[in-house]
Amino acid sequence: MLPARKLLHDAFEASLIFKGLFALVEAAGGLALLFLSHEAIPGFVHWVTTAELSEDPTDIVARALLAWADGFSVDAQSFLALYLFSHGAIKLVIVILLARKRLWAYPLGLAVFSGFVVYQMYLYRLTPDLSLIFLTALDIVVIALTFIEYRRLKTAPDHRE
Repeated sequence: MLPARKLLHDAFEASLIFKGLFALVEAAGGLALLFLSHEAIPGFVHWVTTAELSEDPTDIVARALLAWADGFSVDAQSFLALYLFSHGAIKLVIVILLARKRLWAYPLGLAVFSGFVVYQMYLYRLTPDLSLIFLTALDIVVIALTFIEYRRLKTAPDHRE
């Protein structure tokens, strides 16, 4: 394998590890939200911010967290739990299939990752958040690496499925 191709292949494999770990965290976070009582979330945020607010009652971050927690509804918790779990589980399945070099999974992964990019851009239009731009940029890099790896595997004479 040429050095540039090896570098791209290594970057693809590293992106799978990163995406897989992030997917595990997402799915676990979704499950945690599903099983946590609704009162636990605002209670935790109040507990975390108490010390900071006793030192600086005008702390912007602590006040914003408290406002968010106080407005966090049961519906929002249910949606976030379902979203995080399904998003993480779908990504995890695709990452596992890609790691196993299932050729049919590459177009599926490209489609799903592209769908996530479109949805993240939709969310960004609703609530501009730089973290969405960062996640979307990372997803675009993963999409490009996945496409390059797919082309490499399709043309590899020794690839068996």
